[in-house]
Amino acid sequence: MAVASIAVRSAVGAALSAVIAARAVRRRSLDVSGGVAGFAVMAIHLACGYRYGALLLAFFFTSSKVTKIGEDRKRRVEEDFKEGGQRNWMQVLANSAIATVLVIVLAITTGGQDQCLDSNDSKFITGIIGSIIGHYCCCNGDTWSSEIGVLSDEQPRLITTLKPVRKGTNGGVTLQGLLAATAGGLTIGLAFVAVGLMTAECSFKTGLRQLLVIPISAAAGLLGSLIDSLLGATLQFSGYCSVRKKVVSKRGPTVTKISGMTILDNDAVNAVSVLLTAVITADACIFFF
Repeated sequence: MAVASIAVRSAVGAALSAVIAARAVRRRSLDVSGGVAGFAVMAIHLACGYRYGALLLAFFFTSSKVTKIGEDRKRRVEEDFKEGGQRNWMQVLANSAIATVLVIVLAITTGGQDQCLDSNDSKFITGIIGSIIGHYCCCNGDTWSSEIGVLSDEQPRLITTLKPVRKGTNGGVTLQGLLAATAGGLTIGLAFVAVGLMTAECSFKTGLRQLLVIPISAAAGLLGSLIDSLLGATLQFSGYCSVRKKVVSKRGPTVTKISGMTILDNDAVNAVSVLLTAVITADACIFFF
């Protein structure tokens, strides 16, 4: 039965992923390489479980929408602005590779059966599910924070010193951005609970406790954004280019340093933030469930 279920999900996942990836390339949310990578990770997520495919799709669709808000203003601020927020294969994998490995491990461990968060039944499975939730809360929270925060009329402040900095500075935060990060995480939690009502079987008491995922996810979205900002302010270079009139991430003769060291680039910061948030959320799920 489990094998048949996985086979059906694999077929559905491949078909749905092909349609979504092609549409994303056509709408310039992804370039061709991003479309290929997106197809692969979407198909794997859906094959391993509809609920985990839903988390990936909730992240992809909502983050793509917020990326397109205020494009004219973002064009004047962002160093690597692309129409529609077009992402390539490296950016796709930076936001999904860890979760893809985790959903495969989960599917192998559970035989492809969707399960509720319940440490009394299995701390390992609860931890893996919590990691996947934390992963996408971080990705969605950070994207919402960056894309909505940059549009704030509030002056960003560097997270390490709270001194005002230019918009686009790595590690610069605003209240609007932090609230957006919380909302981004909350969205992932809602998707997890909503789809789980249809795909997971557990007792009434255990099922009721799954609602705790919603506030945990909101906190994970905020936490992921804060970790990303802290890493960006310290390990990622930011400087102001007097020629381009923008904040840039590479040193140069016309660039005045604002903050950070040239140790991590943006994709590396995202990957480390995701990993740390996933681990912390896993621990939280094991504790609360």
